Amino acid sequence: MKLSEFKFDLPSSLIAANPTPNRDDSRLMVLNRKDGSIEHKHFRDILQYFTDGDVMVFNNTRVFPARMYGNKEKTGAKIEVFLLRELNKQMRLWDVLVDPARKIRVGNKLYFGENDALVAEVIDNTTSRGRTIRFLFDGSDEELTAVLDSLGETPIPKLLGRDVIADDRERFQTIYAKHVGAVAAPSAGLHFSRELMKRLEINGVNFAEITLHIGLGAFRSVEVEDLTKHKSESENFEVDQLACDTVNAAIDARRRICTVGTTSMRAVESAVSANGHMKPVSGWTDKFIFPPYEFSIANSMITNFHLPESTLLMMASAFAGYDNLMNAYKVAMKEKYRFFTYGDAMLII
Repeated sequence: MKLSEFKFDLPSSLIAANPTPNRDDSRLMVLNRKDGSIEHKHFRDILQYFTDGDVMVFNNTRVFPARMYGNKEKTGAKIEVFLLRELNKQMRLWDVLVDPARKIRVGNKLYFGENDALVAEVIDNTTSRGRTIRFLFDGSDEELTAVLDSLGETPIPKLLGRDVIADDRERFQTIYAKHVGAVAAPSAGLHFSRELMKRLEINGVNFAEITLHIGLGAFRSVEVEDLTKHKSESENFEVDQLACDTVNAAIDARRRICTVGTTSMRAVESAVSANGHMKPVSGWTDKFIFPPYEFSIANSMITNFHLPESTLLMMASAFAGYDNLMNAYKVAMKEKYRFFTYGDAMLII
C-alpha cells in the first residue's frame, strides 16, 4: 500500500489535550472486522466483550521522565535534551536528541538543574538531531537515576499543545507499568482503571504481560510513498514463558485473545513460533505491520485513534481491514471522538 492512502484531514480540535477525569470514562468504539459494523460505548463497557478464559495482553513498560532542559556552557543557551535510551550504564552514556541541534557540537558541555546539579558532555553525533552524551556524575547509579528523575519532565507529545502538569506523571503511565524504559506511553492501556482490571479478573479474564520499550520511532513520520521501503526503528522487547503459557492455552481453547495496543501487537507478532503459538523472546524488533498482513496470535485488539499517515494507523488498518478502519475513522470524526495519546479507544473484534 501507499502512504497517501492513509492521509485524512483531522481537525486539531479532535486531538485530546488532556485525559478524561477517570481512566475508564473514555468513549469506546467497537468495530466488527467481519462486517464493518460499529457500536458506540464507554470504555468500562469492555466487560461485555470478554469472558472466562479470554486473555488480554498488556505492555508493562514504564515511561521515564525523558525530556530535560539544560544550558550550554559559555553561551548559556537553553537546550532541550530528550533521553532515548541508556547505552552504557558504567560509562553513563546515553543516546539523546537535542534541540536546537545546530548549537550542539562534540565536546560541548551541558548543565542541568539549580547550581548545575548535573553536567553532561557531548561525545558523538548520531543523526542530525541525535547525540551521544556522557553524564559527568560521581554518585551511584541509583543516585544518578534519582537526579534524572527529578530533573526530567514527563514526555507528553508536543502535539498536545500544552505544558506538562503534575498530573501527567501519573496519567501518562498505565496502572500496571513495571519495567522502566519507554519514552512514550502504551496509550491503549491508559484507559484501564484498577476497578476495571479487578472486574475483568472476576469475570475470569486472564492477563499476559509482555514488555516493549517504546521509542520515538512510533511517532516518526513515514517519508516514503512505497510502504515496503519504510524501515522501522528497533525497540527492545521481552516475551517470557509465563505470557506464552497463558496465551498458548487460550489459542488451544479457541478463546478470545486481545492485544492491548499496537506495541503489544508488535511484540506478540515478533514472538510467533513455527506452529502458530507464542514463544519466549528477548531482544530487539523492527517489525513494521501494514496491510495486507496475516496476524498469527490475536483475534481482537484495543487501540486508540491515531494520526494520519502514522505507522500505528497502518497496523490498526491491517488488523481491522483497510476499508473498515477508514470508514470507522470517518464516523469517529463525525461523532467527535477524541484522537491521539489521551484520546478515546477502539475495540476491534
